[in-house]
Amino acid sequence: MFDFIPASFFTVHFEGIGAGVSGEFTSVSGLDVEFEWETYSEGGTNYPRRFFKGVVPQTLVLEQGTLSGADAFAEWIMSVNLGITKRLNGTIELRAPSGEVKREWLVTDALPVKYIGPPLNAMKSELAVTRLEFIHNGCF
Repeated sequence: MFDFIPASFFTVHFEGIGAGVSGEFTSVSGLDVEFEWETYSEGGTNYPRRFFKGVVPQTLVLEQGTLSGADAFAEWIMSVNLGITKRLNGTIELRAPSGEVKREWLVTDALPVKYIGPPLNAMKSELAVTRLEFIHNGCF
């Protein structure tokens, strides 16, 4: 069983665009993998056989964080907007307040789907990402 780690955070890094897209977030969801299977029954047998059909894409959601490679993220978004779909692989690390890595997940074939920025207010010195969504083909 895992112990609860107070004040922990997630470090996220995707490689392949410029210096890479990386940031720190307080909430990560969508670390799912779903497989499709096809059932095939041969004549004369009571036991159907199952065949692997494919991986069902999932949505990875990163919330309440900051991007340290904002230029690389903007480049990735612009390329997708132009119809150039470059899927990236990345890592998500659960870190203790001291920075020590407690758990790591690998994300495969990620593409940006949605960006929701923070409310802009000239009276506050906040510059943070509210929500990023990516479609991916699995986490390990």
